[in-house]
Amino acid sequence: MAKVVSTLFISADGVAEIDPAWHFVYFDENMGRAVTEDYETADVLLIGRETYGSFAGAWPEREAAGGEDASFAKQLGDIRKIVVTRQSPEFTWRNSEAITGELTEAVTALKADPAIKGILVPGSISVVQQLLAAGLVDELRLLVHPVAARKGRKLFDEGDRAYHLTVTATEVFPTGVIRVIYVPGEAPAAVGYDEVRDAGDVPKGD
Repeated sequence: MAKVVSTLFISADGVAEIDPAWHFVYFDENMGRAVTEDYETADVLLIGRETYGSFAGAWPEREAAGGEDASFAKQLGDIRKIVVTRQSPEFTWRNSEAITGELTEAVTALKADPAIKGILVPGSISVVQQLLAAGLVDELRLLVHPVAARKGRKLFDEGDRAYHLTVTATEVFPTGVIRVIYVPGEAPAAVGYDEVRDAGDVPKGD
Protein backbone atom coordinates (compact mmCIF):
# COMPACT_ATOMS: atom_id res chain seq x y z
CA MET A 1 0.00 0.00 0.00
CA ALA A 2 1.07 3.58 -0.59
CA LYS A 3 2.44 5.37 2.46
CA VAL A 4 0.99 8.60 3.81
CA VAL A 5 3.87 10.86 4.87
CA SER A 6 3.20 14.07 6.78
CA THR A 7 5.97 16.67 6.69
CA LEU A 8 5.93 19.84 8.78
CA PHE A 9 8.10 22.70 9.92
CA ILE A 10 7.54 22.98 13.66
CA SER A 11 8.81 24.96 16.63
CA ALA A 12 10.27 23.45 19.79
CA ASP A 13 6.96 24.07 21.59
CA GLY A 14 4.93 22.25 18.95
CA VAL A 15 3.63 25.12 16.82
CA ALA A 16 3.20 24.02 13.21
CA GLU A 17 1.62 27.23 11.95
CA ILE A 18 4.63 28.77 10.26
CA ASP A 19 5.71 32.31 11.05
CA PRO A 20 8.31 33.44 8.48
CA ALA A 21 10.07 35.36 11.26
CA TRP A 22 11.16 32.13 12.97
CA HIS A 23 11.18 29.78 9.99
CA PHE A 24 13.28 31.36 7.25
CA VAL A 25 16.19 32.26 9.51
CA TYR A 26 16.81 28.53 9.95
CA PHE A 27 16.32 27.44 6.34
CA ASP A 28 19.60 26.24 4.81
CA GLU A 29 20.85 23.68 2.30
CA ASN A 30 20.33 20.86 4.83
CA MET A 31 16.67 21.70 5.26
CA GLY A 32 16.34 22.06 1.51
CA ARG A 33 17.80 18.58 1.06
CA ALA A 34 15.39 17.15 3.66
CA VAL A 35 12.42 18.74 1.92
CA THR A 36 13.58 17.33 -1.42
CA GLU A 37 13.87 13.86 0.08
CA ASP A 38 10.36 14.13 1.50
CA TYR A 39 8.88 15.03 -1.87
CA GLU A 40 10.69 12.14 -3.54
CA THR A 41 8.59 9.72 -1.48
CA ALA A 42 5.37 10.63 -3.26
CA ASP A 43 3.55 11.01 -6.54
CA VAL A 44 0.46 12.56 -4.92
CA LEU A 45 0.21 15.67 -2.77
CA LEU A 46 -2.71 15.81 -0.36
CA ILE A 47 -3.19 19.35 0.90
CA GLY A 48 -5.73 21.49 2.67
CA ARG A 49 -7.45 24.40 0.98
CA GLU A 50 -5.32 27.07 2.69
CA THR A 51 -2.05 25.29 1.95
CA TYR A 52 -3.12 24.87 -1.66
CA GLY A 53 -3.91 28.56 -1.92
CA SER A 54 -0.48 29.44 -0.55
CA PHE A 55 1.29 27.04 -2.92
CA ALA A 56 -0.76 28.00 -5.98
CA GLY A 57 -0.18 31.67 -5.28
CA ALA A 58 3.60 31.29 -5.38
CA TRP A 59 5.00 28.26 -7.18
CA PRO A 60 3.53 28.70 -10.69
CA GLU A 61 5.05 32.18 -10.83
CA ARG A 62 8.40 30.86 -9.62
CA GLU A 63 8.35 28.18 -12.28
CA ALA A 64 7.60 30.76 -14.96
CA ALA A 65 10.32 33.09 -13.67
CA GLY A 66 12.96 30.42 -14.23
CA GLY A 67 14.96 31.19 -11.09
CA GLU A 68 17.03 28.83 -9.00
CA ASP A 69 13.93 27.16 -7.54
CA ALA A 70 12.20 26.77 -10.91
CA SER A 71 12.98 23.05 -11.11
CA PHE A 72 11.32 22.40 -7.75
CA ALA A 73 8.40 24.60 -8.79
CA LYS A 74 8.02 22.49 -11.94
CA GLN A 75 8.09 19.33 -9.82
CA LEU A 76 5.23 20.73 -7.74
CA GLY A 77 3.32 21.66 -10.86
CA ASP A 78 3.75 18.24 -12.42
CA ILE A 79 2.72 16.20 -9.39
CA ARG A 80 -0.91 15.23 -8.84
CA LYS A 81 -2.44 17.52 -6.22
CA ILE A 82 -5.59 16.54 -4.31
CA VAL A 83 -7.14 19.38 -2.34
CA VAL A 84 -9.22 18.71 0.76
CA THR A 85 -12.14 21.09 0.35
CA ARG A 86 -15.93 21.03 0.55
CA GLN A 87 -16.14 23.63 -2.19
CA SER A 88 -15.96 23.14 -5.95
CA PRO A 89 -13.20 25.53 -6.94
CA GLU A 90 -11.89 26.13 -10.43
CA PHE A 91 -8.22 25.22 -10.22
CA THR A 92 -5.75 27.27 -12.25
CA TRP A 93 -2.67 25.25 -11.25
CA ARG A 94 -2.24 22.17 -13.42
CA ASN A 95 -2.82 18.64 -12.09
CA SER A 96 -5.06 19.90 -9.26
CA GLU A 97 -8.34 18.32 -8.24
CA ALA A 98 -10.75 18.38 -5.32
CA ILE A 99 -10.96 15.37 -3.05
CA THR A 100 -13.78 12.98 -3.80
CA GLY A 101 -15.93 12.09 -0.79
CA GLU A 102 -15.04 12.02 2.88
CA LEU A 103 -11.37 12.46 3.82
CA THR A 104 -10.57 9.18 5.58
CA GLU A 105 -12.45 7.08 3.02
CA ALA A 106 -10.74 8.87 0.16
CA VAL A 107 -7.28 8.47 1.68
CA THR A 108 -7.91 4.79 2.41
CA ALA A 109 -8.76 4.32 -1.25
CA LEU A 110 -5.67 6.25 -2.37
CA LYS A 111 -3.43 4.11 -0.14
CA ALA A 112 -4.89 0.97 -1.72
CA ASP A 113 -4.43 2.21 -5.30
CA PRO A 114 -1.56 0.17 -6.82
CA ALA A 115 -0.80 3.00 -9.25
CA ILE A 116 0.15 5.36 -6.40
CA LYS A 117 3.66 5.22 -4.94
CA GLY A 118 3.19 7.56 -2.00
CA ILE A 119 1.05 10.38 -0.62
CA LEU A 120 2.71 13.45 0.88
CA VAL A 121 0.87 15.86 3.16
CA PRO A 122 2.93 19.06 3.44
CA GLY A 123 1.70 21.39 6.18
CA SER A 124 -2.12 21.22 6.21
CA ILE A 125 -2.51 20.90 9.99
CA SER A 126 -6.25 20.13 9.97
CA VAL A 127 -5.78 17.36 7.42
CA VAL A 128 -2.92 15.81 9.40
CA GLN A 129 -4.90 15.92 12.64
CA GLN A 130 -7.80 14.06 11.03
CA LEU A 131 -5.52 11.46 9.47
CA LEU A 132 -3.65 10.92 12.76
CA ALA A 133 -6.96 10.35 14.54
CA ALA A 134 -7.94 7.81 11.89
CA GLY A 135 -4.58 6.00 12.06
CA LEU A 136 -3.79 6.77 8.43
CA VAL A 137 -0.41 8.52 8.83
CA ASP A 138 2.47 6.13 8.16
CA GLU A 139 5.32 8.59 8.77
CA LEU A 140 5.51 11.92 10.54
CA ARG A 141 8.54 13.91 9.37
CA LEU A 142 9.24 16.97 11.49
CA LEU A 143 11.83 19.70 11.11
CA VAL A 144 11.99 21.00 14.67
CA HIS A 145 13.27 24.58 14.85
CA PRO A 146 15.25 25.69 17.93
CA VAL A 147 12.69 28.31 18.90
CA ALA A 148 9.64 28.44 21.17
CA ALA A 149 7.09 30.22 18.99
CA ARG A 150 4.70 30.76 21.92
CA LYS A 151 1.77 31.44 19.62
CA GLY A 152 0.17 29.75 16.65
CA ARG A 153 -1.62 26.52 15.96
CA LYS A 154 -0.02 23.37 17.29
CA LEU A 155 0.27 20.07 15.47
CA PHE A 156 -1.36 17.86 18.07
CA ASP A 157 -4.88 18.68 19.16
CA GLU A 158 -6.47 17.64 22.44
CA GLY A 159 -8.04 14.22 22.69
CA ASP A 160 -8.66 11.24 24.92
CA ARG A 161 -6.07 8.97 23.30
CA ALA A 162 -2.30 9.44 23.29
CA TYR A 163 -0.35 8.94 20.06
CA HIS A 164 2.63 6.70 20.76
CA LEU A 165 5.43 7.16 18.23
CA THR A 166 8.63 5.34 17.34
CA VAL A 167 11.67 7.28 16.14
CA THR A 168 13.19 5.81 12.97
CA ALA A 169 15.71 8.56 12.12
CA THR A 170 17.14 11.79 13.50
CA GLU A 171 19.54 14.38 12.16
CA VAL A 172 20.81 17.60 13.71
CA PHE A 173 21.63 20.45 11.34
CA PRO A 174 24.30 23.09 12.07
CA THR A 175 21.49 25.64 12.54
CA GLY A 176 20.16 23.64 15.49
CA VAL A 177 17.18 22.32 13.54
CA ILE A 178 16.46 18.68 14.34
CA ARG A 179 15.01 16.43 11.67
CA VAL A 180 13.09 13.58 13.24
CA ILE A 181 11.06 10.87 11.52
CA TYR A 182 8.39 9.03 13.48
CA VAL A 183 6.17 6.06 12.69
CA PRO A 184 3.18 4.95 14.76
CA GLY A 185 4.28 2.87 17.74
CA GLU A 186 2.76 0.61 20.34
CA ALA A 187 2.01 1.93 23.80
CA PRO A 188 4.61 0.78 26.35
CA ALA A 189 3.49 -1.50 29.15
CA ALA A 190 1.81 0.40 31.96
CA VAL A 191 4.18 1.41 34.76
CA GLY A 192 3.24 2.93 38.09
CA TYR A 193 5.15 5.20 40.43
CA ASP A 194 6.16 2.32 42.70
CA GLU A 195 7.89 0.44 39.85
CA VAL A 196 9.82 3.54 38.81
CA ARG A 197 10.77 4.33 42.40
CA ASP A 198 11.98 0.78 43.00
CA ALA A 199 14.12 1.01 39.87
CA GLY A 200 15.95 3.91 41.45
CA ASP A 201 14.92 6.50 38.85
CA VAL A 202 12.96 8.66 41.26
CA PRO A 203 14.34 10.12 44.51
CA LYS A 204 12.80 8.34 47.48
CA GLY A 205 12.82 11.45 49.67
CA ASP A 206 13.56 11.55 53.37
